[in-house]
Amino acid sequence: MPIADGRAAETTIKIGNTAPYSGPASAYGTIARAEAAYFQMLNDQGGINGRRIDFLTLDDAYSPAKTVEQTRKLVEQDEVLAMFSAVGTAPNISVQKYLNAKRIPQLFVSTGATRWNDPEHFPWTVGFNPTYEQEGRLYAQFILQTRPDAKIAVIAPNEDAGKDYVRGFKAGLGEHVGQLVSETTYLTSDPTIDSQMVTMRESGADVFFAEATPRFAAQAIKKAASMGWKPLIILPAVSNSFSAVLEPAGLENTIGVVTGLYLKDPNDARWANDPALKDWLAWMKKYQPNASTGDLYNVQGYTAAQTMARVLENCKDDVSRENIMKQATSLDGLALPMLLPGIKIYTNPHNFTPIRQIQMARFDGKSWVLFGD
Repeated sequence: MPIADGRAAETTIKIGNTAPYSGPASAYGTIARAEAAYFQMLNDQGGINGRRIDFLTLDDAYSPAKTVEQTRKLVEQDEVLAMFSAVGTAPNISVQKYLNAKRIPQLFVSTGATRWNDPEHFPWTVGFNPTYEQEGRLYAQFILQTRPDAKIAVIAPNEDAGKDYVRGFKAGLGEHVGQLVSETTYLTSDPTIDSQMVTMRESGADVFFAEATPRFAAQAIKKAASMGWKPLIILPAVSNSFSAVLEPAGLENTIGVVTGLYLKDPNDARWANDPALKDWLAWMKKYQPNASTGDLYNVQGYTAAQTMARVLENCKDDVSRENIMKQATSLDGLALPMLLPGIKIYTNPHNFTPIRQIQMARFDGKSWVLFGD
């Protein structure tokens, strides 16, 4: 049992998580499964500083109302010390004020919304992914550099995450924002985005930013192919998984698609002899034998769990909520094995965004091939 003053028990550290194991964004459930497997490995090795990690993860089906219910259960009944890597922008927003009011760390949330970097108003919330605004800006700059006369179509979910991406994308286009000829949205509860796809094709766009969650990103690629629409397709970093997006879309339809990466793609031949990839594959074989090694979300969960483990290691004997936050917001160039070379994790009390770089990659039918700086 955690002690009432918000410290870990002598022998265990209780960490809470919500993830969509069911519902329209269930592809993201893989992230939390990978984290559970990583903590299991640490426990098999004796835990962290002699304490076992008790990782409690509950299904919220990507529904904010359900997230609230499950988070309250984790905090008030299970008495978790911190929430870690809960999935989704809208789900995390639904509990952000509650967790901050209760002074419970909301760490390394599995989303890149800009609002996770707001130490003044939400000092207990820390993001993980590169921010969507920054990512959107980088894609716009890439388009202007490589296709200066592009006619651009964008689809995004009608929620904060989508608005962040589009805001950054438009900022990146700057005075070229008029080249955005079609801008549509969808609801996560929609069955398909077929009608939006027809609208965008009819706009004459030759570049398409499919800012969508995995299921809809796969639909978008497949529908574009079936309509004979052949724009340059850009996928966001949250929807570039080989097994969750590209395979369902049909690999023949995905050749030439581009994205931004910050993690090593296990399918990329360049990492075949990389010791970090070999370690990851050995871990997958032992702790997740039935999971796909082609799914980048398994790399995401592994890397997020390593970040959390480092924070807890750095807490030493003081595993209080205050010290967890202190350590989580003072990561100075943390190098992790499955981050791309040159990308490290930085946080400080004034900037809570851990990952601040991405590298562009193009899909060649087998794997993501990195290019650019």
